[in-house]
Amino acid sequence: MFRPIVVIPVYNHHSHIASIVASLRGLQQRCILVDDASEPACADTLRGLADAYPDTVTLVRHQTNQGKGGAVLSGLARAYAMGCTHALQIDADGQHDIDDVPTLLHLARMHPRALVTGQPVFDASVPRSRLYLRYLTHAMVSLNTLNPTLRDAMCGFRVYPVRRVLALARRVTLGRRMDFDIEILVRLDWAGVPIVLQPTRVQYPKDGVSHFRLLTDNARITSLHTRLFFGMVARVPRLLGRPRVPA
Repeated sequence: MFRPIVVIPVYNHHSHIASIVASLRGLQQRCILVDDASEPACADTLRGLADAYPDTVTLVRHQTNQGKGGAVLSGLARAYAMGCTHALQIDADGQHDIDDVPTLLHLARMHPRALVTGQPVFDASVPRSRLYLRYLTHAMVSLNTLNPTLRDAMCGFRVYPVRRVLALARRVTLGRRMDFDIEILVRLDWAGVPIVLQPTRVQYPKDGVSHFRLLTDNARITSLHTRLFFGMVARVPRLLGRPRVPA
């Protein structure tokens, strides 16, 4: 059984969310919008979309901001309650190529045990500082998983096997903010979940809203890499000896 749904964490992203929902409707994809305590203008937009398209849009509302990771986990919990097996996470700021949604979902259908994640192909709009910091994260993720094939752990365009992620979240306290995308990928790899990479175009719209805080979030991610490194050290014998499970 393969029952996918799209999960979109939203925090004051009202510029692109209506067009994203329209594109998903064109692909006949249902979606869960997780309003992570947005300001009134964005909250009204999300309520309007849910009211206008009740057959397509489910709205989850946080009274207090829980961060991107917290919003994604709320979306996955609702997806599970709705009987969905897989959830495609997509960011609300217009970075991701909606045309690649069918490709990612097809891969997830073919590899239902796997995490299917986008491997970004950036254009000239990517900020240089963000790009260079991603390279450092790539190196740390490869080290912390002892898996050199994992080339990008920060892409928020991916398909999760819902039950496996929620089971992991019950066992481990996961980062709830910008560290979530990295940590969940590393810990799923540690747990033996196959990871399928798919190249996808990523752009940074001029009117896009980013909540990445250069100092605070980089400090949080650095702390995460340190904790994951020691977690990897404790798992070295198992990680080196494990067979790579086919997706």
